[in-house]
Amino acid sequence: FSGPFTDVVTTNLKLRNPSDRKVCFKVKTTAPRRYCVRPNSGIIDPGSSVIVSVMLQPFDYDPNEKSKHKFMVQTTYAPPNISDMEAVWKEAKPDELMDSKLRCVFEMPNENDKLNDIDASKPAPVLNTSKQDGPMPKPHSVSLNDTETRKLVEECKRLQAEVMKLTDENRHLRDEGLRLRKVAHSDKSGSPTALALRENGFNPLPSLLVVIAAIFIGFFLGKFIL
Repeated sequence: FSGPFTDVVTTNLKLRNPSDRKVCFKVKTTAPRRYCVRPNSGIIDPGSSVIVSVMLQPFDYDPNEKSKHKFMVQTTYAPPNISDMEAVWKEAKPDELMDSKLRCVFEMPNENDKLNDIDASKPAPVLNTSKQDGPMPKPHSVSLNDTETRKLVEECKRLQAEVMKLTDENRHLRDEGLRLRKVAHSDKSGSPTALALRENGFNPLPSLLVVIAAIFIGFFLGKFIL
């Protein structure tokens, strides 16, 4: 059935009898209130055909709703003397009945046109999307630079804290060295403590400065050269 479905839509069903005997037919549907079938029953002569008009009543069409309406054309060979069609169907045995089932399909005539319009308009959104994607790397790179800068600032703060800690330790060691020197001078020149200090040359300041310098050099070389 082709829409629009705001008015009655008629579809013709052609029934042909290929046998050499008369055939009785009857048309049934799963939605009798939605369709009018004319004729809905009758007799087809051998080698002849009959046109059955199926009229769909107006309704609100929903393209997302799948049609569950079905038709069934039931046939049987006609007896020699036919006086009552209803009696023929009531007296017919199940193995004497033949049937063909049909499923209803609803279509809107402009659906294909809409699909063609959508296909024709597809290149335009692609071009617009590619234009919009052009400047996108810039904010992306800015975001990466901001993240790297934050990492560098946090690393500098951490190194500054370590330098302050090492400076305090250096000051403490220097004070301790001065105290030991004073003790050494107060002792006799031949005492074991004085000799040990002179032989070891206890001076922690240069070694700590070398460690601090190495930390800064390694950090900045790693960040800016690599």
